[in-house]
Amino acid sequence: MSRPSFDGSFAQFFPGHRRFPPADAATANSPPPYRNRALSIRSGGKSKSSSSGGSGGRTGFSFNSLRGTVQPELSRKLFRLIKSENNLITAHETAGRERISIAQQLSEWGEQTGDDGISDVSDKVGVILSEIGEQEDSYAHALDDSRGRLKTIRNTEKSVQPSRDGKAKIADEIAKLKMKEPESAKLVVLEQELVRAEAENLVAEAQLTNITRQKLKEAYEAEFAATIERAEKQIILAKHGRRLLSLLDDTPVVPGDARQPYAGGQQARQVLNDCEDDLRDWQQDQEETYTEAVEDKGKSKETLDEEANLKAEEAAGGTEGTSSTKTTEPPA
Repeated sequence: MSRPSFDGSFAQFFPGHRRFPPADAATANSPPPYRNRALSIRSGGKSKSSSSGGSGGRTGFSFNSLRGTVQPELSRKLFRLIKSENNLITAHETAGRERISIAQQLSEWGEQTGDDGISDVSDKVGVILSEIGEQEDSYAHALDDSRGRLKTIRNTEKSVQPSRDGKAKIADEIAKLKMKEPESAKLVVLEQELVRAEAENLVAEAQLTNITRQKLKEAYEAEFAATIERAEKQIILAKHGRRLLSLLDDTPVVPGDARQPYAGGQQARQVLNDCEDDLRDWQQDQEETYTEAVEDKGKSKETLDEEANLKAEEAAGGTEGTSSTKTTEPPA
């Protein structure tokens, strides 16, 4: 029976996390007849996608530095922030690839030790480490989605800048014309243009503040949710990784004595099965998000305001009713 490739076996164990094409199965080495590699990370050929020298899918030739110099003043700082976010995303993608590469190397090293216990445990630990690397890649994708929301703010800022510039330009022309020709008929035309420009700018500024608040909350709500998911899933993986390590007997042996044969293969496979189940069953906590909390707080404030207004109206109505029912008796 030929040993499954690294990527093929990994995708079989963790469905939904396969991102790399399977290696050529023909180059895989055959395992010893006594060793079960159904959940193995090893393969005869090295995965090209796991190599540390490989280039990421998001890198390429660009004019980022040139574009940064021609950005409008209003969107320049956010442009730099988005560019820094891109560097952060690339770093997480690189960390994920490096983690998968390390897992591959650990598995290959364990196999060449000739120790059945070390070989099996290192192979299963490699599966855990590879999945941790995949979590880094998923986190990078979530950061990219968050970055897309910040781009919406940047694009809106860029669209508002001409409106600001146009209004300022007309105001400058009016000021200069008043100094040179205070009685010029052109002043009336310019002032009308200024009124229109101010109205257009007012609409653009309102749109900017609305989109900025909405997309800022959405961007970092998504990032924090992805951070929680990454952390909790990595905790699950790390705990099962420690269970695997506990199967390796590290009791010292006297020189010349033979160590007890490794008998933890079945338990190691069960650990990976448990890990798979825990990852599949993981769900985001149903706790109140920041956005919901702010909305509820706003609703509560509106409710309190309405109640206060109602009480004030009732009090005012009661006072008017009391004064209207009073009769003025004629003096005796």
